[in-house]
Amino acid sequence: MEWMLMPLRRYADFSGRSRRKEYWMFVLGAIIVALVIGAIEGLLGINQMIGGTYGPLSLLFVLAIIIPGIAVQVRRFHDQDRSGWFVLLGLIPFVGSIAVLVFMCLEGTRGDNRYGPDPKGQAPVDTFS
Repeated sequence: MEWMLMPLRRYADFSGRSRRKEYWMFVLGAIIVALVIGAIEGLLGINQMIGGTYGPLSLLFVLAIIIPGIAVQVRRFHDQDRSGWFVLLGLIPFVGSIAVLVFMCLEGTRGDNRYGPDPKGQAPVDTFS
């Protein structure tokens, strides 16, 4: 639960770095909540009120998590020493979302980078000494 809620506590924090675990637990939590909301809307018969696709609870949920979702994605790119602007790759139809998915699965850089200290708290391993 801690990892799922961390991005919500850092609601609009676009600085620093986030681990893969933080990102994927947030995604898992969002999927679980969306499924529960969808089931509730289906039972109440309000699941197609907005645009024939969404219910009002779904819309409120999406509006509530869009900023922390983008923020945690930016921090994931920072963890890989990439600019947060890479988030815009997701706007490219099909190919962009696959590229972002791949980046979200990649390990971050070890040790400090220009975006802050390693969120795993590990110093880089010196293999030459």
